[in-house]
Amino acid sequence: MPAKRRVTIALIAEEAGVSVPTVSKVINGRPEVAAETRRRVERLLHKHGYRRRVSQSDGPAGLIDLVFSEIESPWAMEIVRGAETAAREADAGIVVSVLHTHAGPGRDWLERIAARRTDGVVVVASKLSATLQGQLNARATPFAVVDPEGEPAPGVTSVGATNWNGGLAATRHLLELGHRRIGMIGGPADMLCSRARIDGYRAALETAGVTVAPELIRHGDFLVDSGRDHGHALLSLDDPPTAIFAGSDMQAFGVFEAARRRGLRVPDDLSVVGFDDLPLARSAWPPLTTVRQPLQDMAAAATRMVLAMGRGEPSQARRVELATELVVRESTAPPRAGRG
Repeated sequence: MPAKRRVTIALIAEEAGVSVPTVSKVINGRPEVAAETRRRVERLLHKHGYRRRVSQSDGPAGLIDLVFSEIESPWAMEIVRGAETAAREADAGIVVSVLHTHAGPGRDWLERIAARRTDGVVVVASKLSATLQGQLNARATPFAVVDPEGEPAPGVTSVGATNWNGGLAATRHLLELGHRRIGMIGGPADMLCSRARIDGYRAALETAGVTVAPELIRHGDFLVDSGRDHGHALLSLDDPPTAIFAGSDMQAFGVFEAARRRGLRVPDDLSVVGFDDLPLARSAWPPLTTVRQPLQDMAAAATRMVLAMGRGEPSQARRVELATELVVRESTAPPRAGRG
């Protein structure tokens, strides 16, 4: 059986029908390559799993790239704090990029980081296309995803939380208080964490023998306005819920606002549970019952994994889920007599 041919830039160039310098330009993110030629070379780099050799004499760059789809919430700040803590331990800094899209990093972003060195990339709550994965691998750039938007591809390192367990615990808490009409405001329907929280909510209701009412389940975007608008919609039903489980603390604060505008008191007239346990949850009035997910720990874990991959250390796990925990405060109580 003939020996497997080693994947080199020369081999990629031969198959693509281009010169070695052209392949090198694609790998290094240089712009002066025709679009179709670039796509052809990138397909071959991904197909062959090409990885650029990195000289040990170069040493670490001292930078980790942290990439967000949006950063307009305290949730994102917790992620930044966790990543910064882990990077500081390794004498590295953090470069934050905000893409304003859930489609994940694209060519422009890749070309920007190709113009400088990086020790690795941590992508937050977004997608990684197969093409981008191939490009990062070709550049020998370690990467990981925190709270992936969809199911991570095989071989992609990811860090998340036990969202299903969190949804289950939040809903069970409300059921144990006596609530039976429980509203659910999730995040986008195509986001993995949102689906898992809603599935946990459904499982708790079904286990308790409570019918899952489709009109009580809403999808938002994890932000305050979403919680307020969907809270209004739920409370406008002919048979409104006595409790609402929001898919994020920010949505829960929006539900607080919707209740207040309707003259309802939390928790006397409406119980509310959030998800995240942001610092604001403790200082809200009333203090918010919520599901704690260890956001800083998640970001720190992903950053440490990327740094370890950059040092050539074998990965202990490709997919990590950190535990969630229900934190009971003052925004939940039994329903008023005659309601449930």
